[in-house]
Amino acid sequence: MTDSSGATRVDPSYAERLHVTWYWWPLPLLAAGILAAEIHMGHPGVRSWLPYAVVVPLAVLMLWRAGRTPVAVRDGKLLVADANLPLEHVGEVQVVEAKDKRRVLGPHLDPAAFVVHRGWVGPVVRVRVTDPEDPTPYWLFSTRHPERVAAALRSTSRT
Repeated sequence: MTDSSGATRVDPSYAERLHVTWYWWPLPLLAAGILAAEIHMGHPGVRSWLPYAVVVPLAVLMLWRAGRTPVAVRDGKLLVADANLPLEHVGEVQVVEAKDKRRVLGPHLDPAAFVVHRGWVGPVVRVRVTDPEDPTPYWLFSTRHPERVAAALRSTSRT
């Protein structure tokens, strides 16, 4: 990509998926098994296997789906979940460590903010939105590598 001066400029890129960590899987799967056993309750026939064939795969699907949240900086956009923010509207970028996450998600959270929080991911990044047409004041989203996301976003704001 070239800018107006004719110099080649490389767009920073970053991509990750906020997968559910392995130790979050056993408890929901155990709960699904217990729920299926409650429905089964020793009855013969279809009721003996159908709850296990429905409830346990449903729990697996829900855990898998929860871990499919993408966070990316590419093609001139910040992409988080299904939303995108053009990089020209990215303002101040702030990394919030896990220990301070409760403060920014609690009493200091603007109700109009765009929030994608995953409890199994520690830090979050807050990105101020500079688009005057956008009613969203900032984006707040979880990421495992906040410094890399912030570096990718900050490098675009300098160019």
